[in-house]
Amino acid sequence: MTVKFKKFDHIITEQYQAEQAFVAEYQKGEYTFANPYVKINPYLIAPLTALVMFKTAAPTTLAITVKGKEEAGNISSSFPAATEHMIPVYGLYAGCANQVELVLGTGETTVLTIQTEAASELVKQPTMTATTAEYFQDNIMFVSPTSTAATAGYDYKGDVRWYSTLNFAFDIKRVQNGRLLIGTHRLLMPPYHTTGIYEMGMIGKIYKEYRIPGGYHHDQFEMEDGNLLILTQDPPRGTVEDMLVLVDRKTGQILKSWDYQKALPTDVGGSGSQDSHDWFHNNAVWYDKKTNSLTLSGRHQDAIINIDYETGALNWVIGDPEGWPQELVDKYFFKPVGEGDFDWQYEQHACVVLPDGDIMAFDNGHWRAKVKENYVPAKDNFSRGVRYRIDTEKMEIEQVWQYGKERGAEFFSTYICNVEYYDEGHYLVHSGGVGFFDGEVCNRPPVQFRGEDEKKVVFNSITVELKDDVVMYEMQLPANFYRAEKLKLYAAEDVLTLGKGELLGTLGVTEEFTTIPPAEAGGMVPAQYNVKLGLEEDRMILKATFEKGQMVLLQLEGETTHSYFVPTTKRPFLAMCVGTFQESDERAVEFPVSREGLAGEYKISLIIDEYKYETGVTVNL
Repeated sequence: MTVKFKKFDHIITEQYQAEQAFVAEYQKGEYTFANPYVKINPYLIAPLTALVMFKTAAPTTLAITVKGKEEAGNISSSFPAATEHMIPVYGLYAGCANQVELVLGTGETTVLTIQTEAASELVKQPTMTATTAEYFQDNIMFVSPTSTAATAGYDYKGDVRWYSTLNFAFDIKRVQNGRLLIGTHRLLMPPYHTTGIYEMGMIGKIYKEYRIPGGYHHDQFEMEDGNLLILTQDPPRGTVEDMLVLVDRKTGQILKSWDYQKALPTDVGGSGSQDSHDWFHNNAVWYDKKTNSLTLSGRHQDAIINIDYETGALNWVIGDPEGWPQELVDKYFFKPVGEGDFDWQYEQHACVVLPDGDIMAFDNGHWRAKVKENYVPAKDNFSRGVRYRIDTEKMEIEQVWQYGKERGAEFFSTYICNVEYYDEGHYLVHSGGVGFFDGEVCNRPPVQFRGEDEKKVVFNSITVELKDDVVMYEMQLPANFYRAEKLKLYAAEDVLTLGKGELLGTLGVTEEFTTIPPAEAGGMVPAQYNVKLGLEEDRMILKATFEKGQMVLLQLEGETTHSYFVPTTKRPFLAMCVGTFQESDERAVEFPVSREGLAGEYKISLIIDEYKYETGVTVNL
């Protein structure tokens, strides 16, 4: 059998090639305000965007309005005076002849018709949207999927006004330069740890990829100086989601790291989903300048912790103290006070430090106990947004607000979700992981159901905004979504700049396997293994089908031979936070090898059990 082999350009390269092509096309013509150049989806991954380009004889300002289905759906922006105009168009409707009005500072007007294609079936349509145009205005609610769906943005009527064709992972955050930070679509290791994060303009152009040797998961946070806190891990040591790094915004270099194993014991305080591999499961990070500290959410210890930014030392823990050593409870845990209701949070997400020092989080409530005998079944459970007031001198805690408990099981998410603080009394609560299996509310992440069972799952995601405890907005979508973020499509700082994006940081050197077993020559690799090899700009990827537990080594044979152990037994992740990277075939294996530290010509072979097979592929690295 001839192994399938293909070279792949990075999305940054593909976008640069596309950009060069449309710029060359534009430069060939004489495009004016009355007859501008229009390019739909110029950067290939955001179908409801376009770019309008033209020249004017004298500098002039410009205003743009993408017409809504009704006037309240209009999306407008303005641009400073220029003679070379490069105007991004956001908020187009899918499958529609969109009307886009351009008005110069002189008052001259042009109306363009921009026809878009129908949205992908991955773009889920809301089953419910309840708000008013007066309240929601021209905001867009963005959601990033954990089940089969697209990252998308919805307006006040529930119409899709932005989506991407890439399988983005985890949170979307707008940063100081107006661009977005989001996890890459490039899988580093299962089930969902990706190569890093993208910095992307709303038009879909990726300006930077920040690669992390241990991979990225869950969350990122922009510091005041622009540097980035990114959640990661050190895979060779056998644990995941228990480290944090500070990344230089300009170079991608790791400036500082924090290892939670130095602050916490790994074998106590476990939630119902904890195992030794994923003992903490860090799903959120927040830097607080006032206290120069980091607040972290550890799902698998039912704990929101705070550590010193400089030293990494533990400052305090919010969580049920049952099961923790008494000396840690006495020193770091809070005692509930106050006359109102109080519930501890369990398997929480998205911790936020508020301006007054209060802590908000999404309390998933999964199991809602530390002892198995007391676990609460999903049908009797609840999830909620919660706000705690803490006194770090007296080590006291008071619950001052919550929303969701009163909705019971229909609002229950075993995993994912977030809260957002807009202003006092003005919050978002996103229960994005609701699921029903055979009519019963799921007591494990719905994305864990595979095969025939998956067909019995009904997914839901409920996003709510409240103002002074009045529900001002609610949207429900028939899929699971990690987080919801309300954003404007246009940001003045998000200025399109031409040129190729940057690959920053490094994937590191892939760990090698040094004990090579004896193997008989087996000839060409058998077709049953369905082996495919891909060569990207910074790594090589093996895709194949192996039975569980088979011994597989990937070998690069050149002047020096490099051998890599390919895992064929998948860990049973109890917190499948993103299921969009899962293959339908449980035997499917994807294994990347970083090109860092490799140079020269290599013949690729595979040792599978007791035989060594040739692939017929030779690569130059």
